Amino acid sequence: MNKPQTTVVLAMTADGKITDRASSPARFGSKADKLHLEKQISFVDAVIFGAGTLRSYGTTLPITNLELLQARQKRSQPPQPIQIVCSASGKINPQLRFFSQPVPRWLLTTATGAKFWQEKTEFEQILISRDDRQTKYSQLIEWTAILSQLKQLGIDKLAILGGGKLVASLLEVDAVDEFYLTICPFIFGGQNAPTPVEGRGWLQQQGRQLELISVKQIDREVFLHYKVKRVRNSEFGVQNYSL
Repeated sequence: MNKPQTTVVLAMTADGKITDRASSPARFGSKADKLHLEKQISFVDAVIFGAGTLRSYGTTLPITNLELLQARQKRSQPPQPIQIVCSASGKINPQLRFFSQPVPRWLLTTATGAKFWQEKTEFEQILISRDDRQTKYSQLIEWTAILSQLKQLGIDKLAILGGGKLVASLLEVDAVDEFYLTICPFIFGGQNAPTPVEGRGWLQQQGRQLELISVKQIDREVFLHYKVKRVRNSEFGVQNYSL
């Protein structure tokens, strides 16, 4: 697949939850984890996150660290990476503080979702998935074409910031290269509390395999860096992704 280099960056509890059962904004990471997230974001040309993540926080994380901003300037990158919101439905509140933040904003949606944003200026660019079939439970994003389009638009490095449905849909088409996971010293429990990878899941023999690149401990948190092993004979194409 002709696509950007893709990296998932998430923090989770010791029992594998990225938020609590109420899907509250995840504020359990330390200052070290926030800096780690900002550092990973500083390397990329764009970040992508689901509309559910945006609705929960209402904002995105801009780069504010002076050293990281200077490093981007030396690499001839703009101060802030493009913020891509992924929403098949396109139903996003235009009053969110996100839309007043000084960052470039794109929307990835379907033809149906794009109708709401016609003749509006909140998004600099709207990417429309060429497959707009709908079912009772989901709308579909055609990732092969979308990722290829992002590459053609000059996005060579892409960070994926959640939520679990978005990460699952990209893993389904073997489109994730790396994982950065911060393990935080909390347990939330709850069968409905979101996890880093949701969707329908895989059987044990079909589970995605990771290669551990590095482990680092800072105070009570553990920072893991994984490479995702490629899936042999995987079929790329349209995958369920409902928001």
